[in-house]
Amino acid sequence: MDPLREVRAWQDPVCDVFLTGTVFLDIIFTGLDSAPVRGTESWARGMGSSPGGVANMATALARLGLRTSLAAAFGDDHYGEYCWDTLEQGEGIDLSMSRTIPGWHSPVTVSMAYEGERTMVSHGHEAPPPAGPGPFPNCPPRARAAVASLEPGRTEEWIAAAAGRGSRIFADVGWDDTGRWDLDGLADLAHCEAFLPNAAEAMRYTGTRCPRAAAKALAERVPIAVVTMGPEGSYAVDGRTGETAQVPGITVDALDPTGAGDVYVAGFLTGTLAGWPLADRLAFAGLTAALSVTEFGGSLSAPGWEEVATWWRQVRGLPGGVPEELRRYGFLEDLLPDSALREQRGPRRRAVPTLGFPVSA
Repeated sequence: MDPLREVRAWQDPVCDVFLTGTVFLDIIFTGLDSAPVRGTESWARGMGSSPGGVANMATALARLGLRTSLAAAFGDDHYGEYCWDTLEQGEGIDLSMSRTIPGWHSPVTVSMAYEGERTMVSHGHEAPPPAGPGPFPNCPPRARAAVASLEPGRTEEWIAAAAGRGSRIFADVGWDDTGRWDLDGLADLAHCEAFLPNAAEAMRYTGTRCPRAAAKALAERVPIAVVTMGPEGSYAVDGRTGETAQVPGITVDALDPTGAGDVYVAGFLTGTLAGWPLADRLAFAGLTAALSVTEFGGSLSAPGWEEVATWWRQVRGLPGGVPEELRRYGFLEDLLPDSALREQRGPRRRAVPTLGFPVSA
């Protein structure tokens, strides 16, 4: 399914979304009853391996039907080969601007999920710069949109370059370890169309005491401010029109939250490029994020349109019909083709316990 089929034109960029960053190999342990205790050994009931880091976002975008281009360094090892093949061959992500670094090993993250949260341990080294100007030649490409992760006190030249070429920049931000929480330190925010922090980050950056006030304050800095509130859903303000929207979260049996934030951004970006109403964008983003946490494996837990259609088909089939709190997802009827609402396809590729198993066609 192509979510942009109604808005595409012959002169549009070939690439829908561009992003760049570090690809990790993620090893995820699930089914832990509690956090590991010092000096003891803990056994997990589940384990999965999958590409991680920026691959979480790239996979989420590609699975929603967006033509995704990733510029990243890959390790010259089995982990790097696995990540490259999974993203390019398995997910259809354009890696023409990526490169394999001879003699450089892949960064690795071990994630342990328990009690609805996760703890991570990572290891890696910064990729050595290649010969020639800039880390990625001909980067960024012309694209409808780009996804960036902002860092306090740091600017990325490619963000301004992408915005200058007409790309709509969607950005999130990580925790400010310096403790300054200075919005002026996010210089690249000036190039962004949408900023999507979580509630804790948004309130600290704005000095406010509630997510809604934080979103309104952020909308004075960026055209669209979206504040995510975990199970409580999300709240958004369009600073250009004054429109606001809030959509509650969806209750699911969560297995692993790894990558859920990336899936949310991908869902919101998809709806924005397709021209959906603000509230529908929030609802769709929240739905895709909720579906992702029911699987484990970061990037490979991301849902596609098949999973969205399956969920809506199950909701429609509930005794008594669609519950009141889920009727706002009726917009999916107009988005999903009739075949998707009638048929269920085979399972999508998910995280595997080990890289040693051959992948069946």
